[in-house]
Amino acid sequence: MKTAHDLVEAARAEITELPLDRSEDAIREADLLIDVREPEEYHAGHLPGAINVPRGLLEFKLSNDPALEDRSLNLVIYCKNSGRSALSAKVMKEMGYLHVQSIAGGIEAWEAADMPLVKPQLPDFD
Repeated sequence: MKTAHDLVEAARAEITELPLDRSEDAIREADLLIDVREPEEYHAGHLPGAINVPRGLLEFKLSNDPALEDRSLNLVIYCKNSGRSALSAKVMKEMGYLHVQSIAGGIEAWEAADMPLVKPQLPDFD
C-alpha cells in the first residue's frame, strides 16, 4: 500500500521543481502564480501576486474557469513544503498543461530565505 509520501515522491519524478534560487525569475515570467494551500493558510501569508486555488478544488477550478483553459500558460505553483504542489503539478500535467513548475520547499523555504510575503492586515476599529 502506498503512503502519501510515496505518492509525492512519485509525482516529483514526473514534474519540474524549481530550486528556490530560481523561483523569483520564474514567478516574474509566469502567467500565474498559484498557492494550492487551504484558504486559512493563504490568508495567514502568501507570496506576492499569488492566487489561492486549494489542492482539493484544483481540477474543478482548472476545468471551469475560462481564464485557465489555455494549456500553454506558464504556471508556477507552491504549497507549504512542496508535497501538495508536486501532486498538483502532476495532475496539471495529466490535464494537458505544458508549463507547470513547483517551488521546491514551498512557502517554508521561501520564508526561511527571508523572501517577501503578503500578510493581510485586519482593519483597525479604534
